[in-house]
Amino acid sequence: MHNPVKQATDQLEALIQAAAKSAMEDGSLPSCELPDFVVEIPGDTKFGDFASNVAMVSARAFRMAPQKIAQVILDHLNFSDSLFVRAEVAGPGFLNFFLAPRWFGSVLECIAEDGDAYGRSDYGKQEKVMIEFVSANPTGPMHMGNARGGAIGDCLASAMDAAGYDVTREFYVNDAGNQIEKFAKSLEARYLQIYKGEDAIEFPEDGYHGEDIKERAQEFAGLHGDKYLNVPDQERRQALVDYALPRNIQKLHDDLEKYRIVYDVWFRESTLHESGAVNEAIEALKKRGLAYESEGAVWYKATEFGAEKDEVLVRQNGNPTYFAADIAYHYNKFAVRAFSRCINVWGADHHGHVARLKGAMDAIGLDGSKLDIILMQLVRLMKDGEPYRMSKRTGKSITLGDILEEIPIDAARFFFNMREAGSALDFDLDLAVEQSSQNPVYYVQYAHARICSIEKKLAAEKIAYDPAKAELQKLTEPGEIELIRRLAGLPGEIIEAARSYDPARLTHYAIDVATLFHKFYNACRVVGEDTGLMQARIMLCMTTRQVLRNVLRLLKINAPETM
Repeated sequence: MHNPVKQATDQLEALIQAAAKSAMEDGSLPSCELPDFVVEIPGDTKFGDFASNVAMVSARAFRMAPQKIAQVILDHLNFSDSLFVRAEVAGPGFLNFFLAPRWFGSVLECIAEDGDAYGRSDYGKQEKVMIEFVSANPTGPMHMGNARGGAIGDCLASAMDAAGYDVTREFYVNDAGNQIEKFAKSLEARYLQIYKGEDAIEFPEDGYHGEDIKERAQEFAGLHGDKYLNVPDQERRQALVDYALPRNIQKLHDDLEKYRIVYDVWFRESTLHESGAVNEAIEALKKRGLAYESEGAVWYKATEFGAEKDEVLVRQNGNPTYFAADIAYHYNKFAVRAFSRCINVWGADHHGHVARLKGAMDAIGLDGSKLDIILMQLVRLMKDGEPYRMSKRTGKSITLGDILEEIPIDAARFFFNMREAGSALDFDLDLAVEQSSQNPVYYVQYAHARICSIEKKLAAEKIAYDPAKAELQKLTEPGEIELIRRLAGLPGEIIEAARSYDPARLTHYAIDVATLFHKFYNACRVVGEDTGLMQARIMLCMTTRQVLRNVLRLLKINAPETM
């Protein structure tokens, strides 16, 4: 698997170090250890393909002006048999470097050779990472936040896998505790109301009011009639939960699969209680002197780990809290299943839970710094330029199912990844269904389809694509160079998306490549009399298509051949 940018960067670092060493040996520079320096692609490449701050950071070590250091290093650079042809000193002492034309041709050869694997790397060195995302409450349908969290978590997992991590996608099913009790009481009230009337049966004040609860109660009544009308409350509630919960969890499965998300693990909270893991976690904190009993409850000394107040682990009624189960769950992730890093994608409303959970990992003998939380800001749906709130089906919040009925899945996955998780997102429903260049996912897909149509047109004109005849050194037009430079950046973009937990980089990259391709194709004639140049331009088209296809595959978005 090739990374043309890294190859050039690594070589340039070695060239600079060799030049500095040579200058020290002949006395042009004083002998000392060369400080760490940066080699990077500058924002504006018209002044150089790469730049380095080596002279700037070395000024103190060499006791010399940066411009003078830069000139000395420049005088000792040896570009023979390298990917670079020249360098120059700029501004207060930067060194700008210019690539040899053969590097640009080699980029296309790397992409053609790697094919579907182009962009992948071993950067992560198979570090065992878990990404837990969505984990929606199974007591009701998934909402807008889950739609965004699903796209972010799944695409981050794809990026990390491509960057060489051993990634597990996990959904945590909250099928125990307080919310299941509320679920049971809500279902019970709706079931009893079917036979006794809504006025006769009071609905729990803190119950789940959604239409989905009514639907499940009606389904249950359709199957069992009034059989559970006169049985003990606990038996009735258990029967209702045993019917409704598996169906709700299956609905989560089905909706997420429709959204192209397939989890490696569906982890049930109930297994932590059944196995005794929750009690073991509480006992472990007690043994460390970090849990105590007060007012009939068990408390965790959260204040010793930076929290403002201590936290309840076991309520007065003897039931463990959600927080106790959360500690046991994360202990299972790290200590039992041996993930070296765990990433949770949460809504911004969980902000207050971040520090206390990381602190609890430290308290129980693990490393809280290995738990990373991505806090995701809100989504605002827009339609006709106005905020769009109402759901057709429920009259209340918009669900993931509603979204996937309104807009194509490709658009949903692309749009929800248009901004980094920490930024609020305005989702334009009108734009998402528009078939025009204003719609970014359509624009990217059209670039792919356009290259497919070029291939068909060449076949119709009896022009065979022959990479062996491509004279890649003839690709010198600004539009060609700009496009190739961006194609070379895919492995680095994937690594950066994985490293910074920001899969939005991939949607931005796809838009950039599509834009540069359209610009190149409008400026450069592909079919011409010069066979070598024509084949080189065909190769540029085909490798661009490969790159677009690879990025869209990571995002789980279709790459259509016709539009």
